[in-house]
Amino acid sequence: MSAPSTTSRGVIGWGMLTPRRAARVAVLDPAGSVFLFRYDNEEVGVHWAMPGGGLEAGEDPRDGARRERREETGWADLEPGPLLCTWEHDFTRAGVPVRRHEHIYLARGPRREPAGDVAAAHAEDRILHWRRRTRREPAALADALWPPQLPTLLAGLPWARTPHPEPVHLGFVPAGFVPDGATGRRAGDEFGRAAESAL
Repeated sequence: MSAPSTTSRGVIGWGMLTPRRAARVAVLDPAGSVFLFRYDNEEVGVHWAMPGGGLEAGEDPRDGARRERREETGWADLEPGPLLCTWEHDFTRAGVPVRRHEHIYLARGPRREPAGDVAAAHAEDRILHWRRRTRREPAALADALWPPQLPTLLAGLPWARTPHPEPVHLGFVPAGFVPDGATGRRAGDEFGRAAESAL
C-alpha cells in the first residue's frame, strides 16, 4: 500500500517536510498485553511505540515491519499478521523535519523479553527500555503514545473470533493529540462503537 499524496506536501514553519514510510508490529501476548518500547526523539521527546521504524528504499511495509521487529527485539519467529491501522505524523529525524506514514500490523506471540544482542539497534534508535501494557493501560502512560489511539484500537479487537476487522486509517495525527473517541475512518461503524465504548 503506497503512502497518500499528502505525505509529500506537509508544510511546517521552517520548510517542507520530507516524506518517510515506516512500519511497526503490535505484538500481543496470550493475555492481550502489547509490547512497547520507550523511545527518545529530539523533537517530540520521550514516547512509547511498538517495535518498528523507517522502511528502506523500495521495501514493502510488511517486509519492513518484519525486519524492524527482528532487529529491535531479536524475535525471528513472529510474522506480521493483519494490518491494524495506518497513520501519519510529523517529527524530526537526524535534524530533518519528516512526515511519516506508518503501517501497523498485528502479531501474537509468547510473553518474553527481547532476545540476543539488540544493544546496538537500541542505541541507534534511541530506545530507552521496554515493557508490556494491557489493552486498557496505555491510555494512562505519562509519556506520549504513538499512535495515541492505540488503546482504543486494541480494546475493539474481536479476541474470541475471526476474521479481524478491516484496518483503520487514522490519517494525519498532530503532535499532542488526545483521543476523544474518534477512531478513524472505516467502512461500517460496528468497530467504532465498540472502540468508543472502551474509552
